[in-house]
Amino acid sequence: MERRVVITGIGAITPIGKNANETWEGIKNKKCGIDKISAFDTLGYKTTLAAEVKNYNPEEYFDVKQAKRLDRSSQFAIISAREAFKDSGITKENTDFNRVGIFVSSGIGGLITIQNQCKIYFEKGHSRVSPMFIPMSIVNMPAGNIAIELGLKGESMSIVTACASSTHSIGEAYKTIKHGYEDVILAGGAEACICEIGITGFENMKTLSNSNDISRASIPFDKERNGFVMGEGAGILVLEELEHAKKRKAKIYGEIIGFGATSDAYHITSPSPDGEGGARAITRAIEDAKIKPEDINYINAHGTSTTLNDLTETLAIKKALGKASKNVLVSSTKGNTGHLLGAAGAVEAIFSIKAIQSQLVPPTINYKVKDEECDLNLVTNELKEAKINIVMSNSLGFGGHNSSIILKKYEEE
Repeated sequence: MERRVVITGIGAITPIGKNANETWEGIKNKKCGIDKISAFDTLGYKTTLAAEVKNYNPEEYFDVKQAKRLDRSSQFAIISAREAFKDSGITKENTDFNRVGIFVSSGIGGLITIQNQCKIYFEKGHSRVSPMFIPMSIVNMPAGNIAIELGLKGESMSIVTACASSTHSIGEAYKTIKHGYEDVILAGGAEACICEIGITGFENMKTLSNSNDISRASIPFDKERNGFVMGEGAGILVLEELEHAKKRKAKIYGEIIGFGATSDAYHITSPSPDGEGGARAITRAIEDAKIKPEDINYINAHGTSTTLNDLTETLAIKKALGKASKNVLVSSTKGNTGHLLGAAGAVEAIFSIKAIQSQLVPPTINYKVKDEECDLNLVTNELKEAKINIVMSNSLGFGGHNSSIILKKYEEE
């Protein structure tokens, strides 16, 4: 028997907020988290803008020793997990911690640590490389550190599918609870790659925006888009089996009802040009949710602001939804947050849940020039009040990874 899966806690730290509610307020206030890069001197770089977590001091959250032993990505993961876990109200008295899992991903992991330790190696020799280098840099450590921090002993894993990582994590967590393997899972992602080597790698691939105008850098679906803006942060959701949540009288944000994932099998970085892979992921999610395309009220698009992504995602949505694609409301929130890579899907899942709660569609901010090829029913520049019962959130990653989740307003049956 399949079990229903609900969301009972959320946590985030992003370029527009230090927690989930502050981040959502940033969305409602059309706040743009993009600014000049402060992490390093960008002299000689084409890329000068990023979406950094502002005024961040690790010692506000960790003691000095702990902060030094945690990569920035793990710090963000723990901060968001603490918030989500507290928000959920889960305790050892009402939950068996042996049945609480952690599915938390990162697209790249501890890149800042890797860069710093490689620099030490080449400048000072191998004996000066930190013994914490590997534990700080490997991709599973955001999940591992959350488990240690909170004492959670269920299944712990990190699904790495580039920029689809945290949506895959949420989807697989949903399936794991749905089929009875865990009662609760903390699911999401964390990323912190705004450093010299991170920017250089993406810049040389020609995927980053080279705009110096904060308001015209991350402009999803706009005809003048020329690349994404790298962001950083984390988003964590507490997924829980419905009867378990009801037994402990938990507040319920919403329900996850569908998940679909596919591979393009096409190219290491470029999406399949006809959107076929993304369309199949959407179709699988719709079939899993046992709904019709016209039941979807809003799509939080991956919408990275690259020429190829926004065009192929448009094609995918149209192919999967057919005539319903003309009416469903669509927007991308990456104009606010930049692209949080492996953490993007989790933060956008939180926006999707908030949209259901508030009956407000977040807009694609800084949109100016219509692209005739991206002819979706876009919500641009202003919040839109709408009846929102079901939301889909898409994520697409290098390597041809596609994932879609479907969330619904919680209703007792």
